[in-house]
Amino acid sequence: MPPVSVLDALPVEATAFLLLFARVGAVLMVLPVFSEDAIPGRIRMMIAFAMTIGLWGLLSPAVMPAARDVQALPGILMIELLTGLGLGMLVRIFFLAMATAGSIISLQIGMTSALLADAQQGGQAAALSKFLSVAASVMCMALLVHHLWIAAIVRSYTTFPVGGLPAIGDFTQLILATAGRSLALAVSLAAPMIVYGIVFNTALGLSARLAPAIQVFFVAQPLNLVFGLALFATLSGAMMTAFAGSMASWIQSVWG
Repeated sequence: MPPVSVLDALPVEATAFLLLFARVGAVLMVLPVFSEDAIPGRIRMMIAFAMTIGLWGLLSPAVMPAARDVQALPGILMIELLTGLGLGMLVRIFFLAMATAGSIISLQIGMTSALLADAQQGGQAAALSKFLSVAASVMCMALLVHHLWIAAIVRSYTTFPVGGLPAIGDFTQLILATAGRSLALAVSLAAPMIVYGIVFNTALGLSARLAPAIQVFFVAQPLNLVFGLALFATLSGAMMTAFAGSMASWIQSVWG
């Protein structure tokens, strides 16, 4: 059999690159930081294209066999898109722990009316929730947690081979477990502020019983903001570090 020339192999390699780009691009479209509306769509597309080129040498052997099956190519491409969206959504669900913690903290210190537009949460969000989301993004990039996101994409080709549809039942259980772990992390991160809110409001209730003629809750609201923001500023660094560590351990436990 004569050797296959470069031009003859080009269509298969282009198809394999398209399959690789489908999963990587779908992951980046919903992955935190990379999927922010502040980043234009063309820039996100270029990032996905560049990452696909960077991963081509490592992942091309896992994609090439599926690229040779021309008849099943449309179905494989759709499966790759769905797999990428599912993997990116898992990380996004876990990342929403910081936004949830910010909403809980805003409720405790009386800042729920300070709202900002946040496309990530699908509308308006509390100012502290938006702040913690942005701070968590910066912390993950500074501590190189995003490298684990890229490593998870590479390992996903072992967990979910190309052309194989993930088991719906197992994937649903993974989503539910991730959502539960995200909510538990949000409550644990906001736990000091929850304790502060309980203690402060209990003290206000006792003060209102001792001096019913004074509008204690109206007078004490500025104090609640000052004390709450001071405590939040003290704990924010530890919250960011704990979140980054939890994100790293979660990725390693799921795709380790």
